[in-house]
Amino acid sequence: MSVLEINQLSAFYGKARALNDISIKLDKGEIMAVIGANGAGKSTLLDSIVGLTRTTGDIRFEGQLLNECSAADIVNSGVGYATERFNLFPYMSVYDNLMVGAYTARDDVEQNLELVYDLFPRLKERETQETGTQSGGERQMVSLGRALMSSPKLLLIDEPTIGLAPKVCLDMAAALRDLNQSTSLTILITEQNVNFAMSLAQNLHVLETGMIRMSGTPEELKANPDLNKAYFGSS
Repeated sequence: MSVLEINQLSAFYGKARALNDISIKLDKGEIMAVIGANGAGKSTLLDSIVGLTRTTGDIRFEGQLLNECSAADIVNSGVGYATERFNLFPYMSVYDNLMVGAYTARDDVEQNLELVYDLFPRLKERETQETGTQSGGERQMVSLGRALMSSPKLLLIDEPTIGLAPKVCLDMAAALRDLNQSTSLTILITEQNVNFAMSLAQNLHVLETGMIRMSGTPEELKANPDLNKAYFGSS
């Protein structure tokens, strides 16, 4: 069953077209990754799903057409978004930032907070710390945790490893894998880090200049000489 279905999506900033006829399907419980270089349109794709860009084409979540919905209504319907830009409140504590995400799921606060702290024990240890004083990896954890506090059925994650040390990337991959396996949460990730994406996703799409150039499983993409040349420097 498709949780997310996108058909012939194009996105625009003014008259400039940032995405061109994107079509993807994401099944329940699946982790899918969209990989590409900086400026390929990855963040625009996620922004479009949550109603932050002008688009043409169809975006459906659990059969519901999202194109005419407000961003608030889309979040209320069950779409969580952990942005690459973080958008945290730097002078607020970890706990208070997480509570901002709980606004639409107030009845689930206790169980969601337990889930976040189990996933990222460091946040429990530092729940009174201001997020502006945290490392990039810790802020990424807060961003993911805040999205999870909304009780999402679909979690969108924009470049979770950007600026993170390799060890932190491994920890992030393990946390997301555990989250998916323990809750069957459907996850869509955008990434420049191809190895990270391939270690998690069942299916991947390669986005270049706003268009999907290649799609397949990690094994299929690893066997593609064009991908190897572009991302791994080998043929």
